[in-house]
Amino acid sequence: MSIEILMPALSPTMEEGTLAKWHVKPGDEVKAGDVIAEIETDKATMEVEAVDEGVVEALLVDAGAEGVKVNAPIARLAGEGEAPAPAAKAPEAPKVEAPKAAEAPAPAAAPAAPAPVAAAAPTPKVDGERVFASPLARRLAAAAGLDLKTIAGTGPHGRVVKADVEAARGKAPAATPSAQPGATSAAAAPAQREHKTLEQMGIAPGSYDLIPLDGMRKTIARRMTESARDVPHFPLTIDIEIDALLAARAKINAMLEKQGVKVSVNDMVMKAAAVALKRVPEANASYSPEGLALHHHADIAMAVAIDGGLITPIIRAAETKGLAQIAVEAKDLAERARTKKLKPEEFQGGTFSVSNLGMFGIKSFSSIINEPQGCIMSVGAGEQRPVVRNGELTVATVMTVTLTCDHRVVDGATGAKFLQAFKPLLEDPLTMIV
Repeated sequence: MSIEILMPALSPTMEEGTLAKWHVKPGDEVKAGDVIAEIETDKATMEVEAVDEGVVEALLVDAGAEGVKVNAPIARLAGEGEAPAPAAKAPEAPKVEAPKAAEAPAPAAAPAAPAPVAAAAPTPKVDGERVFASPLARRLAAAAGLDLKTIAGTGPHGRVVKADVEAARGKAPAATPSAQPGATSAAAAPAQREHKTLEQMGIAPGSYDLIPLDGMRKTIARRMTESARDVPHFPLTIDIEIDALLAARAKINAMLEKQGVKVSVNDMVMKAAAVALKRVPEANASYSPEGLALHHHADIAMAVAIDGGLITPIIRAAETKGLAQIAVEAKDLAERARTKKLKPEEFQGGTFSVSNLGMFGIKSFSSIINEPQGCIMSVGAGEQRPVVRNGELTVATVMTVTLTCDHRVVDGATGAKFLQAFKPLLEDPLTMIV
């Protein structure tokens, strides 16, 4: 019996992706765990592993196809011990560039439809000690501490899918808005802005080149619109003298030169932010309808500009790491972000964001909150400015920092307390380690 390989959901928010490359062709024999394809999402390129064994009957989606919906069939296997069906007797499904939403099978949050001939109650398919399960189901089970062998699978051939893991955790499988775009009633959905064409707004046809929106730009547009519209936010701005920080950085880099490590101003900003968040834990928080989440660690997301947009890889538990370790991790994450080689867990989540445009000469700016984080810090360029000390005019290197806060979780007093803790850490960097 043929087994369909479906477009996987490589992250909780993924709706569609690009099938960048096939590693198999019709007639190839594959085993569970073999890499069969590369999928590009809006944030990363990831390898897809087979979860069943068999012979490739057909590739249903061409390499390079964009907009392939999650859970859409992308290939077909002949089951174990079966030969591929001859083309004359079992014609292949037509190849498509991007399956239409109406043709996609059940949403990611719902169990995959069982094969038509299945009549017995579904059970996980076990080969020795291996249980067949989707990659997403494996990740969810591991995160929940569940043994896949104890979970009954409802997918093809008893494969354990996301819905089975959620059911085993005692939760009813809930379809996400991204998986069911039409599920929200018109009454519950927010009013949609009427979009006019450029011509309707007075731009002459033929006077511009139109670059189609890719997945990353669409995601950025949607998430930033939702955040700016739905999150009540406000900015707090402060000036910080960084001459001592620059001097300390020079000494630190001289010590680390033989190790090939170079600490940046942004590395020191992220370390100081992490320490300040531990000193003012109410600022290291996220809003949810169930309550305010106070995070145990300061997971600092750093904004990295890449072709077509930006991404925010995360320094986990930054308060526990030294400057050298933060510098090494930040450099590695930034390099892999630019080549779209990050894993979802390396850019999803985070408790606080830092966006630095100082290298572009930007003096000050305010960023849009990256939900579900409660704050994002915008860092401007350090520049020499006149300052008054003890009634006398002098010159200092000053950097302007703006903290944008989600007012539902971080109010003005809390944001101010955080900046009061953050500022002296940069003005006297030795205080970061005591």
